[in-house]
Amino acid sequence: MAHHGNGVVRLALIAALAAVPSAALAQTPAGDDVTFTKDIAPILQRSCQACHRQGEMAPMSLVTYQEVRPWARSIKNRVVNREMPPWHIDKNIGIQKFKNDTSLSDEEIALIAGWVDNGAPMGNPEDMPPPVEFADSGEWQIGEPDLVVQFPAYPVPAEGPDLFGNIYTDLELDSDRYIKAIQTRVPDDASRRVVHHALSFAVEPDEQQMREAGETDIPAAMFLVEYASGKLSEIYPENSGLLLESWRKMRLDYHLHSVGEDVDAKVELGMVFHPEGHVPEHIRWSKQLGQHVTDLDIPPGKVVRTDGYTYFHKAARITAFQPHMHALGTYQCLELIYPTHGTPAETELVSCAHWDYNWHMVYNYADDVAPIIPAGTVAHVISWHDNTEALRSNPDPKNWTGNGGRTIDEMAFVWLGWYDMTDEEYEAEIAERRALQEATAATDQQQQ
Repeated sequence: MAHHGNGVVRLALIAALAAVPSAALAQTPAGDDVTFTKDIAPILQRSCQACHRQGEMAPMSLVTYQEVRPWARSIKNRVVNREMPPWHIDKNIGIQKFKNDTSLSDEEIALIAGWVDNGAPMGNPEDMPPPVEFADSGEWQIGEPDLVVQFPAYPVPAEGPDLFGNIYTDLELDSDRYIKAIQTRVPDDASRRVVHHALSFAVEPDEQQMREAGETDIPAAMFLVEYASGKLSEIYPENSGLLLESWRKMRLDYHLHSVGEDVDAKVELGMVFHPEGHVPEHIRWSKQLGQHVTDLDIPPGKVVRTDGYTYFHKAARITAFQPHMHALGTYQCLELIYPTHGTPAETELVSCAHWDYNWHMVYNYADDVAPIIPAGTVAHVISWHDNTEALRSNPDPKNWTGNGGRTIDEMAFVWLGWYDMTDEEYEAEIAERRALQEATAATDQQQQ
């Protein structure tokens, strides 16, 4: 395969590295010109109401002015500090174009802040946009599933701390099949109020016993899909799929919280398969990559950096980036080290994200900026853990922490989604990206 230099390999990031304009705040309309119906409601509809509406897991609905007004100052505080909506990608590094981006721009944050500071006026009711019709999260969005996995219900008490853990169940599948579409469904209103998020995995048959025995050398699970309020389903690109092997068991990693009444939380996983015997052109992978090279060693009172590496034997398109650490994690980056055939190394920071253990976010790259990497690329995962009192989420800053599967242990890797490409497909994708870059540059020059 021909070697591509720095200018072409990095076409993965076309139009994706533009920083958020620093002048955005200065261009924001004055606070007395901003109203809920005209300016604020559209922002809430796009980035907040998937969770903040009746019957969903958020603690309050933010659909009408009457619902929003009592929370105005709290909303300002959360958005100014970028705590809400939950989107932890570092906006100053790497790719900034994602399929599922709900984050607010600096200008939108300034609009909300100015509106609150001016008394949070309602405005003209005729300016109010029509209500958004959200998909019913209690229905199947992928069509009738070929297989439904029902995890055992988990009792959530009326009061108590947030619950984190795992639920296992058998996989009733006669033969290996390729998944075409997949969805986690929380089937009833009560369950949707208590299920904060859930991640589904296909695992080794004896993984549960190995975890309970305290073993640490457990084979990696295969990540399937994430559930969070507002994320209902995943349909894979045309003629691609994920292989589900019939011998595996299923695991659900859950985050549940109490809502003032006892609830038996129910979660189901539905899958639509390719026809039996059909092997799709592209196999979509989702695996733990960049595992730490040495055991995690996080002394009390210290901030520790950890590095991990994974070698790609084939060319690939990276489709999704999902950081993973536990309570002490604070920040994680994905760097690509490109093959240079003896010349100085070429590296590129593709994505960095702040880490919050309460939010297991999957960042799905937009198609036109998804990293296209040649065979021989190394994925370099850089993780930071903070075992000091400065980290509010630190359960015990006076205790040493190492790696392990328990919540009180630590981890450092990314779930990376990708599919392999032939050399010919890689060359064609690079040519397409180059043409797009040249066309974009020509358009920009004409507009100057």
